[in-house]
Amino acid sequence: MSTLDELRATAHPIRLRLLSLLTGSAMSAAEAGRELGCSQATASYHLRVLERAGLVRVVETVRLRGGEAKRYRHESSAEHFDVDAVRPVGPGASEERIAYVDALVEELRRRVRQRTDGPQVSTDAELWVDPATWRRVVHHVGEASALLHAAAQPPRTPGTRPVSMTAALFPLKRS
Repeated sequence: MSTLDELRATAHPIRLRLLSLLTGSAMSAAEAGRELGCSQATASYHLRVLERAGLVRVVETVRLRGGEAKRYRHESSAEHFDVDAVRPVGPGASEERIAYVDALVEELRRRVRQRTDGPQVSTDAELWVDPATWRRVVHHVGEASALLHAAAQPPRTPGTRPVSMTAALFPLKRS
C-alpha cells in the first residue's frame, strides 16, 4: 500500500479514532462503534477502508448469535521507528496530505476539550536547523510514538488513563 493510499484512508476523524482504539485491543465493528458512539455499520465501513489500506488487520473471527464478527487490530504504529525509511512525496499527495491534516485538526479539537491536569507538552515551531539535529528530533519523536502505541491498553483498563499525542514533523521547502 502506498503512502498516498494510507493518507486517503486516514483522512477521516473516525478512522483516526479507530486506529487509536485498535492499537490497545482487538475489537469488532460493533464493539468499536459502541466505544466511539457510532453505529456498527459506520464502524464497519471505516474498518474496511482501513483494512484495504493495510492499516488494520483481522486478528480473529468469533461466532455471535449465528453470525461471525471479525475483530480488527492496528499494530504498525507500535513498530520500531526507522528514521532512515524513505517517505517520498509523490504526485497527488499534496491534496491528500491537506485532507489528512484537516482530519488531524478536527480530532485534536475534539481531544483538547477533554484535556485535564497532568504532564503535558505543546510545541509549534518552524525553524532552520542542521540535518543531524533534525534527524535526532525525528528519531526521538518517532520512538516516543512507538513507545506510546506499544504500551496502549484497552479502554478503561484499571491503572490507565486516556492520553493524546499528535505530532507532525516534516522538512520544508526552502523559500
